[in-house]
Amino acid sequence: MKITLSRKVLQKDHSIILANKDSDLNAIGLPEEYIDIIKNQLKKDIKQIVIPSPAQIIYFVSVDESKEIYKTAESFRKAGNKALGIIHKHKLAGITIRNISSFKKAALFFAEGMALGNYQFIRYKKDAAKESFVFNEIKILDQNITEEEVNKLQAIVDSVYMVRDWVNTPANYLNATDLADAIVHASKESGFKTEVFNKTKIAALKMGGLLAVNQGSVDPPTFIIMEYKPKNAINKKPIILIGKGVVYDTGGLSLKPTTSMDYMKCDMAGAATITGAISCAAKTKLPLHVIGLVPATDNRPGLNAFAPGDVITMHNGMTVEMLNSDAEGRMILGDALSFARQYKPELVIDVATLTGAAHRAVGDHAIVYMGTASEQVKEDLEDCGMQVYERLVEFPLWDEYGEMLKSDIADIKNVGGALAGAITAGKFLERFTDYPWIHFDIAGVAYFQTSMGYKGKNASAIGMRLLYRFLEKRSQQNS
Repeated sequence: MKITLSRKVLQKDHSIILANKDSDLNAIGLPEEYIDIIKNQLKKDIKQIVIPSPAQIIYFVSVDESKEIYKTAESFRKAGNKALGIIHKHKLAGITIRNISSFKKAALFFAEGMALGNYQFIRYKKDAAKESFVFNEIKILDQNITEEEVNKLQAIVDSVYMVRDWVNTPANYLNATDLADAIVHASKESGFKTEVFNKTKIAALKMGGLLAVNQGSVDPPTFIIMEYKPKNAINKKPIILIGKGVVYDTGGLSLKPTTSMDYMKCDMAGAATITGAISCAAKTKLPLHVIGLVPATDNRPGLNAFAPGDVITMHNGMTVEMLNSDAEGRMILGDALSFARQYKPELVIDVATLTGAAHRAVGDHAIVYMGTASEQVKEDLEDCGMQVYERLVEFPLWDEYGEMLKSDIADIKNVGGALAGAITAGKFLERFTDYPWIHFDIAGVAYFQTSMGYKGKNASAIGMRLLYRFLEKRSQQNS
């Protein structure tokens, strides 16, 4: 999807006009009879008005403004996605968005919803070319929007598409080695460095959690290190993003039911999400030092698969009594969180499709998070979540939840029982940190079985825009 800033509307261009009751419709240059029709319709609060003319289709969108700006922004995103219906119906290749409403950035949010909603994943279909959308270009004609803002939106959309592509790719096309290769390719395109550790290096580092999860697989694990460090980086200590990279999760010997396993190619969404955020930061040249860590493997019940009751020694020397092999994500993340200590980070954020408990708690509309970072960091994250409408709900990390992880034979168990599963998973991860830390559980929002508007069906990339906005805000605050 190509997004550009236009200086004028060409005669052949199809236009979308964003307007409300107070807009000056005469400025558009339409015949008077059309203006009267539009005015009458806007007074009736009809949200969408279509006027076919000989040369173009003019599509009017009126969105009521909320006192809360983030809600108005989201309304324009949703309207942009809804407008795709008429665009696809008329097989339009491109559209020009003009804003005459009182909401200055309306065209930017409208374009965002339209571009994100236009995503397709049909690469494995025999007639993919025939099924591909014709629509591929958005022009924005608006004096209130800069070229820099449009370029940033393009980087965000490209990164979201990349994340969705990876999460949608089946495991037989994307194992741990393939994921590492994809990240290396993304780093070359975006402008950051990547190093990949093979199984021998992982063993030398004594990453027992990652190695244990990998024991049931014929494919080797990888541990991927990304680093974006511009010369003008304003943070002395890096911000570290860690993403769960389980490219397929059967549950291991604690085997999942088939219906729960069908879409487990999405269990590496955390890895894709943080890569997308770092890629976007590099493309937009944020003056921030960011490191990404991805422990990657699949989780299968074959070969010498680790078994409930096994005791695993982790990267930091802690022993874990593994009582459920389907709680594998925390095992590989524990190693990565321990590895992150060497960087003396300013802040660490891990992102993972970790628990069904998080999904059951907040449904399809929020990310569960918790952590030991400052209240200011949490406030900033929540604010950024509202801005991009990827909202956060904080869960507590009280000591009592940690008591649920006590083991009779090891330092800690990898599960805490039937209650508070999302929190006990967070308490497990906390044991591997000694720095300001935040945990995102994106299990409920990374992959949808039904269409969720511009967020799409199947892979959503939710969390990527939030992380990027947080990094952007962080760079602005520090400067």
